[in-house]
Amino acid sequence: MNTLHVELEVIPDQSESLIFLEHGWPDPLCRWHAHKECELHLIVASTGRSYIGDFIGDFSPGNLFLTGPHLPHNWVTDEVWTDPIETRDLVIQFDQDRILGLMSSFPEFDGLKQLLNEAASGLEFMEFDFENAQRRFLQIRDLSGPKQIMAFFDFVLELAAHKDRRTLSMQQLYHEKRSQTQEQICNVVDHVSRNFSDPISLEEAAEIARMSPSAFARNFQKTTGSRFNEFVTKVRIGQACSMLQATDANIATICHDVGFRNLANFNRHFLKVKDMTPSAYRGLTRADLHSSRGEAYD
Repeated sequence: MNTLHVELEVIPDQSESLIFLEHGWPDPLCRWHAHKECELHLIVASTGRSYIGDFIGDFSPGNLFLTGPHLPHNWVTDEVWTDPIETRDLVIQFDQDRILGLMSSFPEFDGLKQLLNEAASGLEFMEFDFENAQRRFLQIRDLSGPKQIMAFFDFVLELAAHKDRRTLSMQQLYHEKRSQTQEQICNVVDHVSRNFSDPISLEEAAEIARMSPSAFARNFQKTTGSRFNEFVTKVRIGQACSMLQATDANIATICHDVGFRNLANFNRHFLKVKDMTPSAYRGLTRADLHSSRGEAYD
């Protein structure tokens, strides 16, 4: 069994204040990693799971995120997307200390303080106009020098004024100098997110983390906010939701494909996590999809 390590990305100091990235899927940049820079992240294609700190959620085109310094994150596209995706993500990375330095000289920028404080736990901007976000990202990409910085500040000031946003990670446990224990737990988080369909016991996870089972169980909950088995279940249910939406596979097949070995157990966990049965979830999402398509053709 291969152990997958969290990447502690160190971005070299450079004269430019902003780093712009765009990449497809699969791509070496898509891995569980952290860095000292803040990151604005726009999804432009595909659906899948978001992993931000201890948060696990769904993503789809138009989702816009902001992660703070040293907060591990990854976006994993669902397996139903079998063809390579040319451009899945638009990313802007920036140094928070430079923003804070600007605010210390110009109090008019104080409105950004709350946004940066919230970003420490990860943010998602709900109902933010996709076309506007994409236009702003590409504008910032294509500009340089002071004009690029002015366009960036115009964008983040709009984000600071956007009240419909949610905090994602419940715990701010990830710091610049993380302990060896936290590193070992992150290895397990990454392994589960990539190998959710494989059976994995707490004892096997503890072996990956190089801990005793009791120490692993205690440290996993302390670091992630979830018991190990609860975390595995959340990952599997999230993948099942995508398959229920995007495929016509029967529920028993999906149950086994995401790692459950018993249909009754799958149904029970799905109901607990999503507050509805798998069949009801499929019916609801299909109805929403049909409705949105109908509106598009009106």
